[in-house]
Amino acid sequence: MSKRVELIFDFVSPNAYLVWWPLRDLIRRTGAELDVFPVFLGGMHKLTGNAPPMIRDAGVKGKNEYAMLEMQRFITRHQLSKYRMNSKFPFNSILLQRMLYAADMDGRGVQFAEALLPAIWEQDLDAANPEAVGEAVAAAGFDAKYLFDRAQSDEVKQGLIDNTQNAVDRGVFGIPTIFVDGEMFFGKERLDQVEDELLRG
Repeated sequence: MSKRVELIFDFVSPNAYLVWWPLRDLIRRTGAELDVFPVFLGGMHKLTGNAPPMIRDAGVKGKNEYAMLEMQRFITRHQLSKYRMNSKFPFNSILLQRMLYAADMDGRGVQFAEALLPAIWEQDLDAANPEAVGEAVAAAGFDAKYLFDRAQSDEVKQGLIDNTQNAVDRGVFGIPTIFVDGEMFFGKERLDQVEDELLRG
C-alpha cells in the first residue's frame, strides 16, 4: 500500500508554491500519494502567536536578507524560474482556501491547488478579487459558481476553521508542513527528510 503525504496548505504562502513542484516530483519517485489539507494561515498565526518571517525577523540584522538568499538557492536548485512574488502579497486567502476545501471535499483538492498555484505565483493573479479568482478557476476547468456557492456555506466555513485548529493541535505553526505516517516536517528544506521517511521500510 502506498504511503500518504499530507501537505498542510494555504495559497498565501510563497513556500506553498515553491515546495509544491519538488514535492510532486518526490511523490512520483517514491510512489506515494498526496493529500492536501487546507488551513487558513492567518488564523493559524493567531492561534500560535506566529507571524510571517519578514515581519517576525524584521528586527534581526541580516536574517531576512539571508532568507531571501536561501529562497533563491532553492529556486535555482529546483528550476522554479517561473516564480514571481505576487504583487498583492500578502493577500487575504480566505476565499481561495474555502474553495480549496470545497474542492477537496469532492476529491479534487490536489487538482485545484495545482491549477491555481501558477495563476497566483507565476501570472500575478489578484487572489483577493472574486471576479479574477472566478475567471482563473473556470479557466482551470472547475465550476466557479459551484465552488463560490460552496465557499459561502456554513459547512465549508466551519470545516476550514476546524482544519486550522486540527493542524495547530498537531503542532503545526506554519506553511509548508508535511506529515508522513504521523511524522511532522516543517519547511521546504525538509524534502530530503520526507523522502527518507517515505523510503523507510
